Amino acid sequence: MDNLLLLVIGMGVVTYIPRMLPMVLLQNIQLPPFWKRFLRYIPYSAIGALIFPGILSSTSSTGSAVAGGIVAVILAYLKVNLIVVVFGGILGAFCWELFLK
Repeated sequence: MDNLLLLVIGMGVVTYIPRMLPMVLLQNIQLPPFWKRFLRYIPYSAIGALIFPGILSSTSSTGSAVAGGIVAVILAYLKVNLIVVVFGGILGAFCWELFLK
C-alpha cells in the first residue's frame, strides 16, 4: 500500500511539473508574434495526433472507421455541439458497417 501511495504521488508530481514550469519561467517573457501564432496551433495538432490512430483502430474495418471519422470532421467543421459530433461519427461508422459491408 505504501508503494502504491508513493507511485500515485510520484505520478502527480511528474504530471504537474511540465505544466507548471512554463507558467513560472515564461510569465515575464513576451514572445514574438511568430511564436505566438505557432504555439496557438499546437493543441489542435496534438489532439489530432492522439485521436487519429484511435479512429482507425476503433472498428473491425478501416472503411467504417474512416467513414465515421469523416462524418465527425464534417460536423465539427460545421461547429455543431460536441455530443452531436460524437454521435454523428458513431452513426456514420455504424451505417457503413450495416449497409455497405
